[in-house]
Amino acid sequence: MKGDCNDPKALIRESFNIEGINIEECRSIFLDWALSLPSDVDAKKIIPLLIEKYNDNKEHPMLITLREGLITTVSPIRRGGRRGRLTN
Repeated sequence: MKGDCNDPKALIRESFNIEGINIEECRSIFLDWALSLPSDVDAKKIIPLLIEKYNDNKEHPMLITLREGLITTVSPIRRGGRRGRLTN
């Protein structure tokens, strides 16, 4: 194991070491990190721990990305059948 239990591949840690990294690259790294977690691990429980660990670099794009990872969105509910296809 390269990293620790919260960052097994050390992707998050290494992103803080990349000079000039931008938000798009951080989002890509974040997605790779999230996909590399075991299926029984809840990323929403790990993200606050990572934010706390790297909080000294407040304006870093990865820290911003981690905060965005905590935002929950509501999926739109589509009604099925003819009624769902009709517009108001």
